[in-house]
Amino acid sequence: MPDTDHDIALDGQTELMLEYVIRLYDAGPGCRIHPTALIEPGVVLGRETAVWDNVHIRRNTRLGEQCIVGEKTYIAYDVRIGNRVKINSFVYICNAVTIEDGVMISAGTIFTNDRFPRATTPDLKYLRNSDPDDHTLPTLVREGATIGAGCTIGNDLEIGRWAMIGMGALVTKSIPDFALAIGHPAVPVGSVCRCGQLLIRYSQDEIPLFQRLTCQSCGLRYEFDEGRVTELDPPEKQTPMPLSPVVADLIPFIG
Repeated sequence: MPDTDHDIALDGQTELMLEYVIRLYDAGPGCRIHPTALIEPGVVLGRETAVWDNVHIRRNTRLGEQCIVGEKTYIAYDVRIGNRVKINSFVYICNAVTIEDGVMISAGTIFTNDRFPRATTPDLKYLRNSDPDDHTLPTLVREGATIGAGCTIGNDLEIGRWAMIGMGALVTKSIPDFALAIGHPAVPVGSVCRCGQLLIRYSQDEIPLFQRLTCQSCGLRYEFDEGRVTELDPPEKQTPMPLSPVVADLIPFIG
């Protein structure tokens, strides 16, 4: 028996197969990928990104640094995902979706990209091609936003910066920055801070006029004007500290 891995002799075919597998996708330093994950050619994973069991990431999708992809999640081809994005279990992300930095997508969320989908041609003789076409519509999730568990996200819309979508919501229209949106269909019913705490609650029938708001949790200040939120003292972006192995292992089980 060899004493070290370096003593193991590989035949030419095995070496060729290993070289092919290594070149299937580009994983940055510190990435952790579960052996049951299926990652197709052309995928790029930023440093310290973790991919958990039975995840499927389609070709040419790009994920940034320190992302977490929870078990049994599906990410379609050519999707763009920023840095430090947390994707929980059983999430479906289709083509034409872009997710910016710091977004949280909770378990069971489903994205869509076609408002009038059909499986076949009108005569039922041919399957429609699944590649993007004129009917494929984009969805953009802006930085810092949170999407609660079990949401369905429509298409041709934008979820604003630091917005929060309540669990089980059906999003059919764009959601403003910092808005708290709930319901079927989802409508803004308040505004939230960067830290996630509620700043103000209102109904669509009576949206307050101009006022200044201060977060009771973190102290950040905002101006609110008929549903539009402006930051008065946004924190400066800082280079994040690398995740320690212990903290990184715990994160998928939080929230």
